Amino acid sequence: MLFPAAALALVAMLALPARAADDRPIKTRAAAIYPEIAKRMRIQGVVYVEAVVDARGKVDSARTVTGNIILAPAAEDAVRKWTFEPGAGTSKVKVDVSFVLAQ
Repeated sequence: MLFPAAALALVAMLALPARAADDRPIKTRAAAIYPEIAKRMRIQGVVYVEAVVDARGKVDSARTVTGNIILAPAAEDAVRKWTFEPGAGTSKVKVDVSFVLAQ
């Protein structure tokens, strides 16, 4: 019974857009894995992450700016797997990762 709920939560998260504050468009994004404890506690919300992106578009580092501390590690892990469009050099990009439980 838990698996269908987790699958629905994942589909809901993938449907929500993540936005980049800088002009480095997101090329690919990995979905965040909803922490089991957060699902059990019915924790939802947005985690704002600042990523350092190199010239090739690879994320060098990611750190939470604001958001729930239980959701933050999952958001950071997901953003580290994202790729951005190549740019002139290293830049900081602010993105948001939404966690929403399926009803």
